[in-house]
Amino acid sequence: MDQRLFSSYQVKGLQLKNRIVMAPMLQNSVTAKDGKPGEWHYVHYLSRAIGGTGLIIMEMTDVEPDGRTSNYDLGLWSDEHIPAFAKIIEGVHSHGAKIGIQIAHAGRKAEDAEVPVAPSAIAFPGSRYRMPRAMTADEIERTVQLFGDAARRAVQAGVDTIELHGAHGYLIHQFHSLLTNKRDDEYGKDLTRFGVQVIKAVKKAMPADMPLFFRISAVEYADGGYDIDHAIRLCEAYRDAGVDVFHVSSGGEGQPGQRKPGNYPGYQVPFARSIKEALNVPVVAVGMLEDPMLADAVIGNGDADLVAIAAACYETRTGRRMRRSL
Repeated sequence: MDQRLFSSYQVKGLQLKNRIVMAPMLQNSVTAKDGKPGEWHYVHYLSRAIGGTGLIIMEMTDVEPDGRTSNYDLGLWSDEHIPAFAKIIEGVHSHGAKIGIQIAHAGRKAEDAEVPVAPSAIAFPGSRYRMPRAMTADEIERTVQLFGDAARRAVQAGVDTIELHGAHGYLIHQFHSLLTNKRDDEYGKDLTRFGVQVIKAVKKAMPADMPLFFRISAVEYADGGYDIDHAIRLCEAYRDAGVDVFHVSSGGEGQPGQRKPGNYPGYQVPFARSIKEALNVPVVAVGMLEDPMLADAVIGNGDADLVAIAAACYETRTGRRMRRSL
């Protein structure tokens, strides 16, 4: 192995000691109090920094309480949240790693919201999901501002980068998918409008030399879902709005139809390469890439600039799904 995986990498003002990214993984930990990370999160993230990860991306952190997938998720909807995040970030920095926060809103996948919101009143498949209410234009504008406010707090807490979650069936994904956006206003006529507005609001809160990452589902697996060509068009609009790096995943919008996700190492790498080649942008590949030989080859072949590694889900004592990092 040529150890390209362990070479340094720089994008804008972010200098990484290696190409390894810890992918954001929902913890659904009972130590999260009103969106604030607890001791579980502190140990969880610092242990990955001690282990040598180049970039850690903290789990999906929501812009309002009803934007969480569950009441055990993290949030940045108040300045009172900043100190708890700052403690973790300072600790990670003390061990030589860089760290970002993934900012998001669950939309129709907010399981504990009394009435979830979404672009259109279409429920996510599954008995535990409630029917969402279609957002008004005023609510959409307010939500865009919430993303900007959360980004400001993340910067105040000391992050090195911010990632927007536009994948896996969450709110930004819901707006840019024809499966879930049936609006007849400007947010339905232009599927990128909401995402572009969020990106611009977040960029205003970020230092000029701080890169913005964006996680996207490159294809949808539900019947009638979009393909890689649609994703490239989305990424083009998002790149032009200010995204610096795309974190390329897939699916998450509903039950797979005729097209099924892969279940083998590297199955999403071709999606990352397609977006990288089409738009000449840095990309992060993710998905069963924990084998160091494979991860090194992904970098060496030019398929991606960074490799994200996480681990499989399992059930907690709360009955929620979480991920255990490697």
